Amino acid sequence: MLIVGVLVVVVGGIAGLLGVLQQRVTSHFEYINDPFDSLTNRPIEESDGAAGSGAAPMNILLLGSDSRISAGDPGQWEYGAQRTDAIMLVHISGDRQSVQVMSIPRDSWVPIPGHGTAKINAAYSFGGPTLMIETVEQLTGVRINHFAIADFESFAALTDELGGVEINVGTEFTNHGVHVEAGTQTLTGDQALAYVRERYGLPGGDFDRVKRQQNWIRAILRAAFDRDILTDPLALTSFLETAASAVMVDAGFTVGEMRSLALSMRHVRPGDMTFLTVPISGTGWSDDGQSIVLLDRAPFDDLMAAVADDSVSDYLEDNPDLNVLGGSDAVR
Repeated sequence: MLIVGVLVVVVGGIAGLLGVLQQRVTSHFEYINDPFDSLTNRPIEESDGAAGSGAAPMNILLLGSDSRISAGDPGQWEYGAQRTDAIMLVHISGDRQSVQVMSIPRDSWVPIPGHGTAKINAAYSFGGPTLMIETVEQLTGVRINHFAIADFESFAALTDELGGVEINVGTEFTNHGVHVEAGTQTLTGDQALAYVRERYGLPGGDFDRVKRQQNWIRAILRAAFDRDILTDPLALTSFLETAASAVMVDAGFTVGEMRSLALSMRHVRPGDMTFLTVPISGTGWSDDGQSIVLLDRAPFDDLMAAVADDSVSDYLEDNPDLNVLGGSDAVR
């Protein structure tokens, strides 16, 4: 799973590299053929940010896939072969001062165009990136500008590249032979992978797992900024090559656009990024016996309206009860 913060680190680093080093890094990127080309009846694209900021906000749909459910390669879609384990809508404000990462639980029961109502992660299985984008746009009323997908194991490699990441683990656990004690720990890639794959031993089930996914991402970002790799050319190049290999993006998300985005976000730091789960009303059962997550549509629609008009920061201030990942709190 990959969030825009890592992309910003990647392309911000690329912007500082020259010649052969830049070519080395950019050669690691993989692209998905334009998933937006056949979409129609899309939400209106915002041309300006809130309060006349002069820049358009950007919304990126990020999918995280587990090799155990993605046929080994999340970029090679095949009907019925893959589902996504993490779904995140990332909103970059028009003033480039804040980023909100909103997780949509994978079992959310939603309409999928042409397929009736189903768990949202089935959209990728039914129709790949294009149907996933269409499903999220129709559900949220938010226009998606770019699409990215990564496999969890790629993030394990990125974690090891950083020498491990510090995570405050709420509950001791053993998962697939990997044991991690409770408390603040520096986790290796394998340990972090076990941490986010844990599900059945968590009190909140998939909801706690979503928080763990967000916690891991935040830890990677924090480590990238705190360990001075951005000022060490050799460390930066190695990190950028690993990060670029971890993600596939839509063909329209060119290195040139990434570089411009990174430069416009050069003052954004991990503390300017908010992680939250979209409003839910609870869990239930579908008519065919599936365990599902029910969105709380009134606050969900209000949140998405704030995304669409680039006023999310104000909305979060006015609605402190939203399920926001806490500062350095342990995640179960």
